[in-house]
Amino acid sequence: MIARNMKDKNDIASDIGRLKAALASADAVVIGAGAGLSAAAGFTYSGDRFEKYFSDFGEKYGFHDMYAGGFYPYRTPEEHWAYWSRYILVNRYMDPPKPVYQTLFGLVKDKDYFVVTTNVDHCFQKAGFDKKRLFYTQGDYGLFQCSVPCHNQTYDNEEAVRRMVQEERDMRIPTERIPRCPVCGKPMTMNLRSDDKFVEDEGWHAACERYKRFLNEHEKGSVLYLELGVGYNTPAIIKYPFWRLTAVNKRATYACINYGEAVCPEQIQRQSICINADIGSILSVIGQV
Repeated sequence: MIARNMKDKNDIASDIGRLKAALASADAVVIGAGAGLSAAAGFTYSGDRFEKYFSDFGEKYGFHDMYAGGFYPYRTPEEHWAYWSRYILVNRYMDPPKPVYQTLFGLVKDKDYFVVTTNVDHCFQKAGFDKKRLFYTQGDYGLFQCSVPCHNQTYDNEEAVRRMVQEERDMRIPTERIPRCPVCGKPMTMNLRSDDKFVEDEGWHAACERYKRFLNEHEKGSVLYLELGVGYNTPAIIKYPFWRLTAVNKRATYACINYGEAVCPEQIQRQSICINADIGSILSVIGQV
């Protein structure tokens, strides 16, 4: 059974105090982050932000949010990469409007922490988190891979992306800027997990092993499993493991901050702190001296 969060403001204030205490006393902190964390930081994909960066695409092609634009069947690769190069620039190489990730880093930088995330926008590293303490399970907008793929290697794309954006005209890039695999010559694509063609390169496997090792080293003791903005698209990556790890360690605490989806199983309710509120606001309160 799932315990739902139906608390009033006084109860939320109490939970914030409990979370602050759990963070202070934890021997280790495991952060699990989903799309809700980046949304709290201002990385929204519709509304004003879409209009600011993609109103021309919306007017020409008839879609009204960035996700829809990513799935649009463009007629030519020049159009496809005009959209995607701008999308990557805006959502990977620009900073989010709000300093939520920096606030989070300030809370854990002196702790023994590790981050597992399904986000692909690189916000953790940009905020100062140690690269060796991060596991991006679903890829990175900042990496290209062969679309076949003919080999298991990824490639940094910042220079190529910025050049495509710079040389775009009328929502098309020059044909010679279309990224192609340096091995087989086929088109490149983003290193994003969407099917069985996702490339798990050496860096991915090294991060996976570091994460597994961290979990094994902290199976016992005072551990805070801090889940931020994780929904139910891929719950088996973060949510379900956090519940299981909390259930087998009576000294562990499971904390979930997620507007509209702050829940936990009844089996770990006594060990859990579920806060149904804006992530950025809660982290800011916790960070106050």
